[in-house]
Amino acid sequence: MRSIFHLAYNVTDLDEARRFYGGLLGCKEGRSAPSWVDFDFFGHQISLHLGEPFATAATGKVGEHMVPMPHLGVILQRDDWQALASRLENAGVDFIIAPTTRFKGEPGEQNTMFFRDPFGNPIEIKGFADLGTVYAS
Repeated sequence: MRSIFHLAYNVTDLDEARRFYGGLLGCKEGRSAPSWVDFDFFGHQISLHLGEPFATAATGKVGEHMVPMPHLGVILQRDDWQALASRLENAGVDFIIAPTTRFKGEPGEQNTMFFRDPFGNPIEIKGFADLGTVYAS
């Protein structure tokens, strides 16, 4: 069974959200209303509503880094991940974890990067050469 997740969270400016999610991340815009906008977030639906973003705390450990919890993430094919990483680096995104490779040469080898949207919502993007190895141990 294939499914698509839906996640709704708050942002403080829909035009800025459109520039970040639609422009920088390349997510296609869907339906919208004066108080919210939907995006195709790499094959999944996110709904961004006007409001105060949720509080986060750096309580998650990723390697040597403490990362904000909770956070949104997606896993991409490595080539797509690399293209997005380059686009974000060229745009001067302030990374929590700059694009890097984890578990090199081990089962589950992955690329990762961690950053926040303009409203402080944390996002992690992973990249795998083979999506069949996402759960490899």
